[in-house]
Amino acid sequence: MDNDEGGQYRRPDGTSRTRGAVISRGLVSISTWSGRWILVFVGAVLVGLLVREIWPILLPVVFALIVTTVLEPPARALESRLRMPPALAAVTVLVGSFAALIGLGFALAPVVAGQAGDIVSDASAGLQQLQDWVQSTDFITRDQIDAAIEGIQDRLSSSGDQIASGVLTGVGAVTNAVVTFVVTLVLIFFFLKDGRRFLPWTARLAGPRAGDHLVAVLGRSWSTLGGYIRTQALVSLIDAVFIGIGLLIVGVPLAVPLAILTFIGGFIPIVGAFVAGTLAVLVALVSDGLTGALIVLGIVLAVQQLEGNVLSPWLQSKSMQLHPVVVLLSVTLGGTLFGIVGAFLAVPVAAVAAVVLRYLDEQVTRVSTDLLIVERPDRHDEVEDRAEHR
Repeated sequence: MDNDEGGQYRRPDGTSRTRGAVISRGLVSISTWSGRWILVFVGAVLVGLLVREIWPILLPVVFALIVTTVLEPPARALESRLRMPPALAAVTVLVGSFAALIGLGFALAPVVAGQAGDIVSDASAGLQQLQDWVQSTDFITRDQIDAAIEGIQDRLSSSGDQIASGVLTGVGAVTNAVVTFVVTLVLIFFFLKDGRRFLPWTARLAGPRAGDHLVAVLGRSWSTLGGYIRTQALVSLIDAVFIGIGLLIVGVPLAVPLAILTFIGGFIPIVGAFVAGTLAVLVALVSDGLTGALIVLGIVLAVQQLEGNVLSPWLQSKSMQLHPVVVLLSVTLGGTLFGIVGAFLAVPVAAVAAVVLRYLDEQVTRVSTDLLIVERPDRHDEVEDRAEHR
């Protein structure tokens, strides 16, 4: 548009519009989009409140869906190759997976159980050495230790009611965990048995127009979630191998059971890695002294930093099609808001959200491209080149 002397903008077709009309139209557009974004924000808040209210029901559903994505391929293979009924295939896979885990536990039990007592005793001895070292140096004086113990005793004596309520809360948490575990197992069975019927049912319920979009999004989300547990297992295995090799190089005894504990702890975000690393450092303190303990501490911290900041984001970004920065920020936000469970579920939730956003972007691009071709047929070749480049 060209600006003439009268303060008007002249279009290529010769028509003109005043500056006031242009500014007014811009303000209307800004107000309209601001109102829409406010509605989107309010909708997101309402969804968050709804999730919080139904969380006890939603949590086992999410866990069951994640596990089902891993167990579904062998269940479908049993149905197609051995002609098993869906219910029998679901039971076989579910029982078989538990049997495999139990068998692996029994296979590793002689290695771990035979030295579990040594790990406990060495860890206790390491704690005692730390206590002796603290008391023998000026880092913390005896009076400071006595004052801290006295303060803890006073705190305990004045907080009896809070401790009792905390114990009851802990008992309730354990009960909820058991109930969640049982419900998750039942849901896994039904998802394996009847999960294939969900997409056709969703398509019929939503209608032909919205049903096709829902089926496409849900199918992509299912494929994305399928690699989550496999990736988590691979990350835990790499952590266990690296830390185990480091312990063997330093000459720390019990390296194999400590590496196994590291692998198991990898499935428990934050807490698992901390506990496994602490045990390794305490055992090294007893067997190799302070120098060996510091070396092991450096190895554990280096592996955990490599896993948390490089390896895990990179592998999960590959399997779940997320940028490593998105994975890292998702885990940080989930852990901050919802603790361990939030850190564990942050990546699959972010992956599903990314799938939805990518699908919406594809639909917007397709519709806008079709409209542009209709309005400007002469730019058809240019639009095709841009679509191929995108």
